[in-house]
Amino acid sequence: MNCNLTPLKGLLLLTPAVYTDNRGHFFESFNAKTFKRLTGMQPEFVQTNESLSKRGVLRGLHWQSVPRAQGKLVRVVHGAVFDVVVDLRENSDTFGQWYGCELSDTNHAQLWIPPGFAHGFLTLTDHAITSYQVTEHHSPEHECCLAWNDPVLNIDWPLKRAAVAKPVLSQKDSEGMLFTELSR
Repeated sequence: MNCNLTPLKGLLLLTPAVYTDNRGHFFESFNAKTFKRLTGMQPEFVQTNESLSKRGVLRGLHWQSVPRAQGKLVRVVHGAVFDVVVDLRENSDTFGQWYGCELSDTNHAQLWIPPGFAHGFLTLTDHAITSYQVTEHHSPEHECCLAWNDPVLNIDWPLKRAAVAKPVLSQKDSEGMLFTELSR
């Protein structure tokens, strides 16, 4: 497993060693000892979530507020997504900055998203199955949503690459708050 730093402190891009032969491939998607050796952290995952999304579906940007903030280890089991995180940690040097990368079933990359980040993704393939382990149980009363198209954040979503003019959104995601509405 390789651990790559991103421009946002604490956000890590992880790529496993993949063993391929005539039968297919094998890799460890998570190993607690390896994760701790590479990151110095040992998160306790309490829930694993999976979503199936069609091409052009945009989910996010979601997070849970304190005291139910979640760390997430995100990967794509099938297909490809453009995955985005926004740093919402008030004391962070990168507060309000975003990072995006492709997660797919061919690159096997994963993102470790610490608590304090909003997270979302745009589906780039006909279908994508995204799986993520979280460090805190789902708590609807602490659930928050940031507008995917916030003008301050100016996220460069690859809509052309997803072959859509507009993303497909849930009701909740279409009503996300603006970055300027965050209480600081």
